[in-house]
Amino acid sequence: MAYTTIKKPSDYFNTVLYTGDGTSPRSITGVGFQPDFLWIKDRSTAYEHRLMDAVRGSNKVLHSSATTAESSEEYYTVSSFDSDGWTGRSGTGTNQVITGGNDNGDNFVAWNWLASNTTASNTDGDETSTISVNTTSGFSIVSWTSSDTTGATIGHGLGVAPKVVIFKNRSGIHDWVVYHSSIGATKALYLSGSSGSVTSTGFFQDTAPTNTTFRVGSNNNTRGALNDNMIAYCFAEVKGFSKFGSYIGNGSADGTFIYTGFKPAFAIFKNIDAAEAWNLFDNKRIGHNGSSTSGNFHLNPNSTAVENVNTGDYIDFLSNGIKIRTATNSMNVAQNYIYMAFAEEPLVGDNPATAR
Repeated sequence: MAYTTIKKPSDYFNTVLYTGDGTSPRSITGVGFQPDFLWIKDRSTAYEHRLMDAVRGSNKVLHSSATTAESSEEYYTVSSFDSDGWTGRSGTGTNQVITGGNDNGDNFVAWNWLASNTTASNTDGDETSTISVNTTSGFSIVSWTSSDTTGATIGHGLGVAPKVVIFKNRSGIHDWVVYHSSIGATKALYLSGSSGSVTSTGFFQDTAPTNTTFRVGSNNNTRGALNDNMIAYCFAEVKGFSKFGSYIGNGSADGTFIYTGFKPAFAIFKNIDAAEAWNLFDNKRIGHNGSSTSGNFHLNPNSTAVENVNTGDYIDFLSNGIKIRTATNSMNVAQNYIYMAFAEEPLVGDNPATAR
């Protein structure tokens, strides 16, 4: 397989840091493209993770750290996705100073993905879906309304089978469900929780995604009750840009090496054998490659917690992968783990990654 034609990964995924100033509305720039999927976390205060996308509508928010239904909160949603970032939605009254997205003096991180900046109808599956898809970077946002109470296929538009699909029932209190190809279609993980993998035919009817569709079963987290509104974020692996796999921990601070084929910009990890938190890292914040003497600064998608500061960095981002630098249960004991990673620089090409 040839390496991706993506010469600049930050044209498709990018992390932006900013400090809140308490104004409303406020435009954030520096993304480098118009994001279709925006994930924000207040690093200083224990507010929920805030996930917004252009398919559902910029003013609708979900929280990876909660099972709550979608809402149109004034506390922090987006009034528009702009050519180089986004504009925070104006609040009213006591919500004029936006909570969780622009609090004065708080530090924020925002992870941004590009889809197509447009939407289209997809009829490949049993349910008609609305999608925004980028086949170059292997990412699609898929929305549909459930009309089947037992299960259905849904079109994703990628043209190749996604290796990761993250589901949320927008209409009620339901867990976030993660399909990951490394654990197969009989099991799932809860992004909104810490449990290990859960086995159930109700998630995906024991059927892996195809080049055109993914399947949902009878579980309300992935299928939804009649007329429930659903969302799924689908990721296909693109060589030199994204990698979704697994590893076995070795229980040592001289930890497992994960080959990705690129210098990572972003990575999420989960112990699939035990009840441990998800860990999320990026290349813009300190806390990797020995960048902080006070410890690592990972965030937990399933928790409102601020940046965790523990002794020693958990990981190194290298030119060709990730080196685990901890023996913690959540990252590197003799158990099984899955990960998602996106590139800062490809290992080969016009702008190859440099060694650490």
